This record gives sequence, structure tokens and C-alpha cells, in this order.
Amino acid sequence: MTHRSGFACFVGRPNAGKSTLLNAMIGAKVAITSDKPQTTRRAIRGILTRDDAQLVIVDTPGMHKPRTLLGERLDDLVRTVWSDVDVIGFCVPADQAIGPGDRRIAAELTDQAPRTPVIGIVTKTDKVRAEQVAAQLLALSATREFAEVVPVSALAHDRVDLLADLLIARLPEGPPLYPDGELTDEPLETLVAELIREASLDGVRDELPHSLAVMVDEMGVREGRPGLTDIYATIFVERDSQKAIVLGRKGSRLGSVGARARAGIEELVGTQVYLNLHVTVAKDWQRDPKQLRKLGFDA
Repeated sequence: MTHRSGFACFVGRPNAGKSTLLNAMIGAKVAITSDKPQTTRRAIRGILTRDDAQLVIVDTPGMHKPRTLLGERLDDLVRTVWSDVDVIGFCVPADQAIGPGDRRIAAELTDQAPRTPVIGIVTKTDKVRAEQVAAQLLALSATREFAEVVPVSALAHDRVDLLADLLIARLPEGPPLYPDGELTDEPLETLVAELIREASLDGVRDELPHSLAVMVDEMGVREGRPGLTDIYATIFVERDSQKAIVLGRKGSRLGSVGARARAGIEELVGTQVYLNLHVTVAKDWQRDPKQLRKLGFDA
């Protein structure tokens, strides 16, 4: 049997359903999801292993017209990723009209990755009627030439396996790149920080989602307690008013964030978790090169 292995990536504007689609394809939660735009800030890899193939899918931040240094660096990260994969999945949601941002990404793909096959993906098809899906497929097809165009619903798992087949068909022949059973190569601390940020995003509004960042300061199994993992993490915001929102009245909201995050972290690490969260202000960190380096967003 011919075995294929290689890399694909999902690209698109913010909130296009890329992370939810990645999780559906892998069959496990490796990328956090939220209804807040620009939730994804890192290139998260998910690994799909089959008897005939191993597909490494890279979820990327949503591309947009950047207003901060962080935004510029995230867009540059996406371009770096798509220049180094075997096939690209360009995602647009079924429930939103294709706009200038989508067309700009399509044009960049044509200019910067002219030899890489691109599959057009209409996501979130469960949210609209069949005729709207058909119209969106036509609108997407008009933005550029695609190797294939496919509608999918990650939530209903509709045509997700078909999309995997289409991506794998564009991979080169080769042996597996990762051990069987591995779902992601992301460091455990990164996944924990992302779960805390996901919990922190729940219920916030306005500019706060963009201003939230999380760093794990210390993590390890407690001495003498092999079934308990201690985690100390810091939630960064940009202003004192945002800190007050994250904390809530007498720390009530931060307690809720910790409870939500702890459940996901315990499932991830396989032990009980003691989670200590601290909130601090890093003024305008999205625009500060020094702060961006500290938080792992290097140039």
C-alpha cells in the first residue's frame, strides 16, 4: 500500500472555523475555540494518522488588516507556514459573505504560493440552508483557481473525512513523520496556557479578548503526590480596567475561569490539578517588542 505523509495548513480570516475543523479532523481537542475573533495566536499542529497516510495539519491565526505589532507578526507567521506545506486549505464560513479580506488572502496565496495546491473549504455549513451553501461555493470559486472546493461542517462532521482524503491525495509518498498515537507536537505548557486563555475568553467583550495573554510560570507533579499537578500561571492584560474585569467582584470571575480551565487541563494531563492564577498588567503589550518576546511572540 502506498503511504503518504506531509503537511497541510488551514488559512482564512478570523473566526472562519479553522480551529474547530482541525479538532474535528484529528478527533481530539488540540486547538482552543471561541466565538471571539483572533482566538488562535499560534501555529498549532494536529496529527491525523491512518494506515495509508499521516497528515500534519497546521491551524493558523486568522489573517486580518493588522492594527498592532502582534497582528503584523501573526500575519507574517501565517505566510511562513503556508510557504512550507504541501497543500493549503483556504477556509471561508458559509454564514458570512465573502469580502475584501477573503479576496486579499486568495490573491496572496496566488502570488506567494503559486505551486502549492489550494483546496477551497466552505465551513459551518450546518448554519445555513443548502442553497446558501451552493451560493457560497460559487462565490469562493470566483476568488481564484482551486484544486478542489468542498463544503464541510465540523460540528456535524459532514464531509470532514472527505476533506481529509482530498488533502492526503496531495501529499508526497513517504513514511510517518510522528509516532502512531501522537495527536500534536505542541509542548504541554503551551496547551495548558491555551486552555486557560480559552476559559478567560468566555463571556468577555469589546477589546478585552485581544488584550488577554497567558503564560505558564511553573508546572510539575507535586512532591509526594504523583496524582496531583501544580500549575502556576499568569494572565496578562493591557490596562487596570481590564484586570478588574478578569478578576470580577472579589475575585469571583477569576475563580470561575480557574474552574473551567482546570477541567480541561485535568483531562489533558491525566491527574488532578492545583491551578494558581495571577492577573497582571503589561501595558500595551501587543505593541511592545520586549513584551511580545517575553510572551513568546518573537519576530
